[in-house]
Amino acid sequence: MFELIQFIIKSRNIILFVLLEVLSFYFIINNNNYWSIRYFNTSNYYVAKVLDWSNKAKEYAQLRQVNNDLAEENRRLNTLVTQLQQSKPNAPTSYKTDSIFATRFKYIVARVINNTTQHPNNYITLDKGTADGLQPGMGVISPTGVVGKVKTCSEHLSIVTSILHSNYMISSKLVKAGVIGSAKWDGINPTRMKMMDISRNTKMYRGDSVVTSEFNSTFPSGILVGRVIGVRETPSQTFHDVTLSIGTDFSNLSFVYVVENKLQGEQEKLEQTTEPDRK
Repeated sequence: MFELIQFIIKSRNIILFVLLEVLSFYFIINNNNYWSIRYFNTSNYYVAKVLDWSNKAKEYAQLRQVNNDLAEENRRLNTLVTQLQQSKPNAPTSYKTDSIFATRFKYIVARVINNTTQHPNNYITLDKGTADGLQPGMGVISPTGVVGKVKTCSEHLSIVTSILHSNYMISSKLVKAGVIGSAKWDGINPTRMKMMDISRNTKMYRGDSVVTSEFNSTFPSGILVGRVIGVRETPSQTFHDVTLSIGTDFSNLSFVYVVENKLQGEQEKLEQTTEPDRK
């Protein structure tokens, strides 16, 4: 307390000056309309600026929660859209979809915590594992397209084989032509891949969407793989050389959706019973 009194005594001239300045501004503002209006406008401007900065800081702090909420909403919408597509396929009117088959796909939201695109064989690490229901063999998609397939899991983490992998192939379909082929990365550009096994007799359309076909148990049909951006014909070849722009932007991958096919094990087990007859 004594030190505070000593400080006030030593600084009394400065304190008195400041108090007189504040008192002068008070009288000027209250007795002069022009300065009163200027003060009001200026103070409002800076108060608005401070509030704007404060709101932006709060919004930035809440971005993680907003992203989580959006990812969860997309998961719910993906589930509903897939169920609708599976329950109402392009089939004769007499065909009735099995309700269990139509609802076999389930989505789990996961966050990408590591991702490579510069290697011939690329992998992605997710923050979910067996404790969250993930298992090897499950498909992985992004909001804009196919991502890959779960390779291995620990209790809380998973490794995904990216479609940017030299050995990864996706059963795909040209939407307009209705022709099925295989999409595979050529190991060069992480935004491009090739579609193979498309006969030269197939009429091609630039910009045509390429989606997952019905002939796989990993993904629901209709998930975007990419779009046709180039078609080249070689006289000695029987197939088109088709280049696709990949639907998923791997340079900006944050949240993904792991696809669980609840009938995948049953389907694969049943199909394995025919393997001896194929040899």
